[in-house]
Amino acid sequence: MIKNIFQMLLALLVAFCGSLIFIYLHLPLPWLLGSIFATSILIRFQKIPIQSPKIFSAPARILIGLAIGSAFTPAILNYIPQYTISLLLVIPFTILVIFFGTYYYYKVLKYDLKTSYLGSMPGGVIEMVIIGQELKANTAKITLMQSSRLFFVVVSLPFIIQYLFQIDIRGNQLLTTPIKDIDILEFLYIYVLAVFAALFAKKIKLTAAYLIGPMIISIILYSGGFVTTHIPDELLKFIQVVFGSIIGFTFKNVDLKTIFNTLVATLGHFVILIILCGIFIFIIHHFFGFATLDILLAFGPGGQTEINLIALLVGANLPYITLHHIVRLFLVMNIAPIIAKRLKD
Repeated sequence: MIKNIFQMLLALLVAFCGSLIFIYLHLPLPWLLGSIFATSILIRFQKIPIQSPKIFSAPARILIGLAIGSAFTPAILNYIPQYTISLLLVIPFTILVIFFGTYYYYKVLKYDLKTSYLGSMPGGVIEMVIIGQELKANTAKITLMQSSRLFFVVVSLPFIIQYLFQIDIRGNQLLTTPIKDIDILEFLYIYVLAVFAALFAKKIKLTAAYLIGPMIISIILYSGGFVTTHIPDELLKFIQVVFGSIIGFTFKNVDLKTIFNTLVATLGHFVILIILCGIFIFIIHHFFGFATLDILLAFGPGGQTEINLIALLVGANLPYITLHHIVRLFLVMNIAPIIAKRLKD
């Protein structure tokens, strides 16, 4: 156990060094992308004793849930009814993403139908793999397909934001209040409540429990004006290093040829996603006036945790973005198993 913890800490140290390199080079989102870069390279060397720091995943997700909820101020909640039409458009968007993704993998790349369907789902990697196991689909391929999509989204979005939207997210910038300036006791009080909310959400089998549970309690606390303390800047940066390292470990024990072939295959799916996102961004921005960056992050089919983290870091409209991802995740998690059971190659 001690050995495993040491190897996880070593992995975080490697990821941290990658972040420092990205800060030095003035690249976008250095704490996240730098850790992905360093970890994905180091895992190719089998003799280096490092392990994925998954033990930190749940505490980190709880912190992200708190950070998201803190954006739901009383003033912002008044705007939620205005999101209705945009939220309804998540339904056709999700259906089109699934349809064209499945068609691409099944008809063009000749994957089996269940694998094509679950691999094209804009949902979480873990959730799709669990469903794939139950349906006896190719879970190894589904994992690579979903991970590759997540990789493309997480890596490309910061550069799009940096160079297309002209938002400077390079270097070691201050993201929120430093830990020395926050009310430590209030923060600990919030975090303890969030832990209980996460455990309760897990008990009632809520999707993405460690994210959604804390987010709900955080929305109640912040929107009601009960607390005002922000999540410390240092912890938000630590969260990025944790998830960057975990994403980097996705490709461990997979040979380079398989990784390359999957990335090339997923790139075609990624192009389809870009086209669909572009169409919906144009429609929603033109007819309903929402900010282009907010729509991009709301409809961007990455992992809910990763997209919300990027939205948090660039100062986007978190309530708008989060609500769209919740609707999409709800659709995916309820539709995926029902349809997948009826699929026959």
